[in-house]
Amino acid sequence: MSEPTAALAKLLGASSIDDHDEVLKAANAAIKASKGADLNAQHTRIVALLKLDRFDDALRAIADAGSALESKISLEKAYALYKTGQHDEAGKVLKAADAGSPIQSRASRHLSAQIAYRAERFEDAAQLYGALETDHDEVVDEENDIKINRLATHAQLEWQGRGAEVLDESQRQPAREDLEAFETAFNSACGCIARGDLSKAAVLLKRASDLCGASEDLTDEEKKAELLPITVQHAYVLSQLGKESEAAALQKSIELTEIPEAPTKAVASNNQVAINSGEAKNPYVTQRLTESATSLTGNDKLFEYQAAALRRNKYALDLQCQKFDGVQRVATKTILSATQPTASSEIASLGVISAAAKARLQTGKTALKEILPILEKRPTDIGLLLTIIQLYVQTSNPGAALDLLDAFLKRLETSATAGHEDVRFAPGLVAVAVALYRLAGRQSAIRNELAKASTHWRSKPKDAASSLLREAGVELLKSSDPAHVASAGATFENLVSPGGNKKNDPLAVAGLVASFATTDYPKVEPHLSSLTSVDRLISGVDIDALLGAGVAAVPTSSAAAAAAAATKKRQAAADDTAGAKSGASGKGPAAKKRRVRLPKDYVEGVTPKPDPERWLPLRDRSTYRPKGKKGKKRAQDSTQGGPVKATDEDPGERLELAGGEGHVKVETGGAGGGKKASSKKKGKR
Repeated sequence: MSEPTAALAKLLGASSIDDHDEVLKAANAAIKASKGADLNAQHTRIVALLKLDRFDDALRAIADAGSALESKISLEKAYALYKTGQHDEAGKVLKAADAGSPIQSRASRHLSAQIAYRAERFEDAAQLYGALETDHDEVVDEENDIKINRLATHAQLEWQGRGAEVLDESQRQPAREDLEAFETAFNSACGCIARGDLSKAAVLLKRASDLCGASEDLTDEEKKAELLPITVQHAYVLSQLGKESEAAALQKSIELTEIPEAPTKAVASNNQVAINSGEAKNPYVTQRLTESATSLTGNDKLFEYQAAALRRNKYALDLQCQKFDGVQRVATKTILSATQPTASSEIASLGVISAAAKARLQTGKTALKEILPILEKRPTDIGLLLTIIQLYVQTSNPGAALDLLDAFLKRLETSATAGHEDVRFAPGLVAVAVALYRLAGRQSAIRNELAKASTHWRSKPKDAASSLLREAGVELLKSSDPAHVASAGATFENLVSPGGNKKNDPLAVAGLVASFATTDYPKVEPHLSSLTSVDRLISGVDIDALLGAGVAAVPTSSAAAAAAAATKKRQAAADDTAGAKSGASGKGPAAKKRRVRLPKDYVEGVTPKPDPERWLPLRDRSTYRPKGKKGKKRAQDSTQGGPVKATDEDPGERLELAGGEGHVKVETGGAGGGKKASSKKKGKR
């Protein structure tokens, strides 16, 4: 054995986890001495590089080793590929290595689960962690790590909206043992956040913070590092609960420069901007501060739901910076590159952003005028469609919104393209249609829409719309139409079937019993035992005490007649009073009160009240004043209903015209009716 190789063997025999630099130096010396022929030294160098987190260097060392070590270092190569973000290549390496082995090693199963997790194949990761947890007896002190990873996988499934599809109800709710360690409490809180159970998430995050601070296995520096993501998540939950002051105080305690993990730092930076959005800030400066959040690569890359939220925030900042054309161009390009129509929330949000950019952040009818032509070019853009519907509703025009949605749904129904049915009956679109039908008072249309949606989702192999099926069943059960009741029964039967995910849901069981109790009793008989008995429901009810306290009772016939007589008497008295006030006898019909007509843009308390004399001609209004210097005097001397005045200069009469518009001279005759004597002498005849 050569001297470098002997030194390497001696070092390996006495090595600990802190000797990786020394191991790497010895391995390099051995490889140099053997001119690359020492495979053991090459393998040692690769492992040391992995321990030092130098994954790119490890991949280069694996390439230098050649095919001689390929069968021995497949796990190391797959791990290096995984850590550099090359998840597909890592999976292929593991698959090729496991193909030559009858049993997959436990280390390979762990790595496969991690690769599936980072590749966002969370269902595969959950299955792998479940299998590892089942046979955890093979490795000591591994159970807690597997539980932590399993809970993290469940939280990611909830963020994808697939928690109800894959997980049982017991797996979705935090267990008592999950509160014993801060890691499991934190991951359980993340699952509650994804489901929208923010109050429970706040309690779990407080528990995780307390457990981490009281841990005796961590140093002060390690506690500080572990508390950072918990604090970031807690601040987010408080802001969503409306506790803005508490969230802002907690966010200020976070030092962004002290966060070692790039994804956590990016999320914290984004949340800091969002929580402090109420403060007046320069959008250009804010945009500069958040630019680094979207430039992550490798395993530091954000999950898709996180990256999508940060992209939307970036577009919002761009809109505040007046970059309308650029935002519209990028959003439109992404929308057109996707399969249309699609119910993807990411693409739908881009439709809203594109509409905001086109309308230059305007609202109301001005925005509608700008974005309606875009819908003609992109008739399958769901985000744009929902934006226009919202604007119609805001401008008090729900009829136009309903017509627009009906036309869109009919286009999807007549389309023969595969996959359009899922978009047509997407729970969000169905909810919008039901809301608009309810505004229009079209109850039958609501039930028909829910019946069609229920029929579609019942045909799916997995319950992808359980909440929609529940609500559809409840609404259809209220109908008197036998077809609707039958559809409700089929819906509840699907939910409680062995393959359904709601077999323990008491509402679904009760709905099934109510649907078939009178038509198919043998079908509901097996489920009766799971419902609470009537005796137990009324066991604590004291009927006599309720009656003594004054329970509302149906009025008897005599009481009803007396009440009707009293009502008629009060009505007659009111009619007499109204007649006396109006000067009528009270026997005829009351004068109909004229409806006050107001302008369309009239706002109570803001717009001045209109002139009550606006319907009268100008000269009949109290504010009318004739033109001219003597207009007032002429108006006072008008002869409407008054005597005619004569002037001293002229013995004749002057009739003043109405409104002071002049006068007409009237000649008056003598007492005898003769002519007045002329003052001019006549000549001789």
